[in-house]
Amino acid sequence: MQKRSLLIAALALSAAFTVPAQEAWPTKPVRMIVPFPPGGGTDILARLVANKLTETAKWTVIADNRAGAGGTIGIAEAAKAAPTGYDIVMGQKDNMVVAPWLYKSLSYDPTKDLVAVASVAYTPVIIGTSANSRFKTLADVVNAARAAPDTITYGSPGNGTTIHLAGEIFKTSANISMRHVPYKGSGPALMDVLAGNVDLLVSSVPSAIAQIKSGKLRPLAVTSAARSTSLPDVPTVAELGYKGFDVSTWYGIFMPARTPPEVVNAMNRKVNELLATPEMKAAIHAQGAEPLPMTPAQFSTVVKEDYLKWKGIVAASGATIE
Repeated sequence: MQKRSLLIAALALSAAFTVPAQEAWPTKPVRMIVPFPPGGGTDILARLVANKLTETAKWTVIADNRAGAGGTIGIAEAAKAAPTGYDIVMGQKDNMVVAPWLYKSLSYDPTKDLVAVASVAYTPVIIGTSANSRFKTLADVVNAARAAPDTITYGSPGNGTTIHLAGEIFKTSANISMRHVPYKGSGPALMDVLAGNVDLLVSSVPSAIAQIKSGKLRPLAVTSAARSTSLPDVPTVAELGYKGFDVSTWYGIFMPARTPPEVVNAMNRKVNELLATPEMKAAIHAQGAEPLPMTPAQFSTVVKEDYLKWKGIVAASGATIE
């Protein structure tokens, strides 16, 4: 009985110290690094999550844009941050599982230097053009590219992104040649396409949906296996004759490796609660994305599986970045 009493007392004492530590985070503002400039899909979703967490969880979450090098600069900054939960990053498939196989030297390993915290959403990639463009359909683009190789240009949010590779994979599938014009995010690429400086835009749906709805951008196709629920009238690339074509991207929150599990779980719980609300679902759908809640373990598995999958895709494409 004495041993049992001592055990109960020890457990109670442990709980007394553990619970306050869990409840104490966060006691100051949390910085959410956004590895792309304002206006792109990552920025839009990051600010949506940051603002809603600030509003509903009564935390102070501040979005901080750290753009460049296909999102790898912001990810590297997060990977080097102290594992306290006060520096987090909105990562995506591009910079977490594709970039490591494209860049010859990166300062971070996404499977070792960062921990998957909370999946937020996924979205197909869209191929579009200005409403004033001569291209009315994807077939128009293919025919023009075959008639005059390397004269048609397409803009993307940067070298090494999933979106860039979606364009390259489409070129291979259609057996055409087009010139890639990389930008530091979807926002600048979109502006140049609308201005007529670049022929096509390859972008995430959240980055382009406002201009599509306004009638300024003409969507030609989405690259996912199924049509986007936000753009149900836009055909998939697969429907247009390129069977099996399926490229999409996901977004999620990551923290530096060795961040305490209780902090990871606290953020995951709040994000999943947020994603379950009708208001947040509607807000994400309005951006052309789909909510994608997961546990940290489930999200970690997705990251690791995609990391290995894209090794082969990148190798097959032959793409590399210095």
